[in-house]
Amino acid sequence: MHTDFLVDVFEESADNDALVWNDLQFSYQWLLDELRVWQAKLHDEVPQGAVVAIEADFSPKSIALLLALIDHSCVVVPLTSSVEEQKPEFRKIAEIETTVAIDAEDRVSIHQTGINATHELYKKLRALGHPGLVLFSSGSTGKSKAAVHDFAPMLDKFKVRRHTMRTITFLLFDHIGGVNTLLYNLSNGGCVITVTDRRPDTVARAIQDYQAQLLPTSPTFLNLLLLSGVQNKYDLSSLELVTYGTEVMPESTLNRFRDAFPDVRMLQTYGLSEVGILRSKSRESGSLWVKVGGEGFETRIVDGMLEIKARSAMLGYLNAPSPFTEDGWFITGDAVEVDGEYIKILGRKSELINVGGEKVYPAEVESILQLMDGVEDVSVSGEAHPIAGQIVSAKVKLAHDESLGDFRKRMRAFCRDKLHRYKVPQKVVLVSETMHGERFKKMRR
Repeated sequence: MHTDFLVDVFEESADNDALVWNDLQFSYQWLLDELRVWQAKLHDEVPQGAVVAIEADFSPKSIALLLALIDHSCVVVPLTSSVEEQKPEFRKIAEIETTVAIDAEDRVSIHQTGINATHELYKKLRALGHPGLVLFSSGSTGKSKAAVHDFAPMLDKFKVRRHTMRTITFLLFDHIGGVNTLLYNLSNGGCVITVTDRRPDTVARAIQDYQAQLLPTSPTFLNLLLLSGVQNKYDLSSLELVTYGTEVMPESTLNRFRDAFPDVRMLQTYGLSEVGILRSKSRESGSLWVKVGGEGFETRIVDGMLEIKARSAMLGYLNAPSPFTEDGWFITGDAVEVDGEYIKILGRKSELINVGGEKVYPAEVESILQLMDGVEDVSVSGEAHPIAGQIVSAKVKLAHDESLGDFRKRMRAFCRDKLHRYKVPQKVVLVSETMHGERFKKMRR
């Protein structure tokens, strides 16, 4: 069985909490019993190696079912409500053979689609007798791609025991970070604390009520959390570690968070749907310099761009050409600075703004603008210009009413000694809507 190493942990931790869901606590013994129920049910109802969509978020039965599907050598395609409008498209791309829908009450329904999945990557997994995982990218910078993983090497990294922690499942069930969070906790006998939604108050209340120690999240959410002032409404003293990734962290957000939570350790993580989550080590808690890699991963910098070779790298895309070099390196598209063993992530090459030959990374400008009084959020991108090629454009959400003219004047004065002139936004739009997607990642396009 592919999950035998997890079963050993479950048996050792039988009386401990494995999961908190809807204010109910479930032990590892419960999870072990539920896993066995699903193993038997799948044996009777789902062909081994089938492509199965789990349409759910983190819940007791979705977790048990995920593990049972892994043991049944199925290809798992998790789909949460965050991609509700795209589900028909994603089901078609993934050639779903069986759909398992789990509702808000944790009730399960199974539907056979009648489709026969024949993609070459699926044939490869079936020949090996290995389970698979299909993850769709967020599509924040273009069309969503379906990455196919061999689940077997992905599981290997969790066979080494590490720290036991009580962890908020902030990153989604269909996100590489969410899968990593779940497997890390289960493999170490930790407690998975689910949330009904991902608003700052809901997350803070869960940290307080269930003594969460670890919050894996995104810089965008940390900014929202600070704006909400939840640190003044809830007891968050149990929180020991915040890991952040999925996008570039603005230095201003990092500094503000450390000021508000001086006793919480900060750790930058790095991962992609295509290669998995790398082990990381920040130079220090308040630093954006990070060392990434670890066992099973190699990194190199080519023309200022990060490339990764990983034992757990995906087999390929279902709906796009292979992105690997001939010698097996994945081109991440992330521009970096290098200082010895450490790197600083500057941003996506696809988001780079070229102003008359000068490079501008959106995160740098966003970091400065977020220091301004009254600025709740900002999203920076490039806009075509007949003379300069591109100009810097900013969408800004303010906490109070202010005319565009007054804000532009204040912004130029504020940025005068903080940004080169060509980096200061030439176009500004004041907006009222949020500028992030369901995964709390900045949407720039």
